[in-house]
Amino acid sequence: MIKNITTTIALTAIAIIVLSFMSKKTNRDLSVKNIVLVHGAFLDGSGWESVYNILTEKGYHVSVSQHKLQSLETDVAEVNRIIDQQTSPCILVGHSYGGVIISQAGNNNKVSGLVYIAAHAPEANEKRSELFRKYPPSYTSLIKGEDGYDYIDPERFPEDFAADLPIRKAKFMANSQMPTADICFQGLIDNPAWKIKPTWYMVAKSDRIINPDLELFYAQRMKAKKIVEIGGGSHSIYTSRPNEVANLIDEAAKALSK
Repeated sequence: MIKNITTTIALTAIAIIVLSFMSKKTNRDLSVKNIVLVHGAFLDGSGWESVYNILTEKGYHVSVSQHKLQSLETDVAEVNRIIDQQTSPCILVGHSYGGVIISQAGNNNKVSGLVYIAAHAPEANEKRSELFRKYPPSYTSLIKGEDGYDYIDPERFPEDFAADLPIRKAKFMANSQMPTADICFQGLIDNPAWKIKPTWYMVAKSDRIINPDLELFYAQRMKAKKIVEIGGGSHSIYTSRPNEVANLIDEAAKALSK
């Protein structure tokens, strides 16, 4: 009988250890360690480099989208392809037009939350042109090409797009920008993920491309868990203020991992 009791105690101890291990494993699996960075119009993913470096040093697995700015539909599809490659939950981070992309792609089941960096966050079937009439931007450097692709006048790019970056960096961005299909700006989303998933928002208070008041409107409408306003931040805030951007993403990941 003593032998049976000893065996029972041993088996119970083993069961407790196994359950404890499984519980810890489950907790680890639920933590958000994957970040997907989504660039906006006229840009590519290289502007995220500093944010990427900071987050990877913190232990995150970071992916950077290089969608081609041909149409909203194809951009969403390309970002979804990256999301599907993630092996556990992820956070989507969108800058500028990238906010439109993540508002649609964020419905992917692998997405736990959304972080908007000076980004658009439209309602279903909401035209950004209507929002611009209510919250007009202050830039005048947009050039609409006859071939259907738009770009920012390189001579005026630094002041309108990247006023808080060193001038050499701003000029490089101006002359390496990606022309963006005008139809990207006409694309509408049908199911904004920010309505059903947690969000965080960073407002660039000196943004000339998107009116800072429109950014704040987006943030308040989505009831963002945290709104960070960066004084002096230009539209290129995702490049010029990498520490603040990375800190907000890190904070979102930790909140979603609790």
